[in-house]
Amino acid sequence: MHKIVVMGVSGSGKSTLAARIAQALDARSIEGDEHHAPASREKMRRGIALEDSDREPWLDRLGELMAGRATSVVLTCSALKRSYRERLRAKVPGLLFVFVEIDEATAAERVRTRAGHYFPAGLVASQFQVLEPPHGEPGVLVVAATLAQQAQIDAVRKWLGRTCLDSSS
Repeated sequence: MHKIVVMGVSGSGKSTLAARIAQALDARSIEGDEHHAPASREKMRRGIALEDSDREPWLDRLGELMAGRATSVVLTCSALKRSYRERLRAKVPGLLFVFVEIDEATAAERVRTRAGHYFPAGLVASQFQVLEPPHGEPGVLVVAATLAQQAQIDAVRKWLGRTCLDSSS
């Protein structure tokens, strides 16, 4: 059983990758954006960056949703700061993270060209200002957003195989 957060800034492709990972693992998929408070969604719609006080109850809810599942779960969540990831880890022991790494210009362009999402391209810069990349943290795989989706999935599968072997020794 795996509990995985696919994380990164808006526009990194984390939702698409998380859906593919969930499908490959026959896991439950949770889209973190669907669990933001209405006030937080409205702030983002208006181009106002969320603060820790907006994110903390959201992170708690996501952690509870994951912890409450007796099956594999793949969550999409920006998890920009280490403190956010630690908050999730506190709720879900053994939690793994896949960080979809992307540069700011590419992320902004992707957000500008996507339709039907409440997150405006103008907020991408604020996410990079807050981002504390998880390089060196335990239980984290870094994949490049520019890799083909199948290459990303293959990297995750290979990593999960090693992670399972590592935890059983």
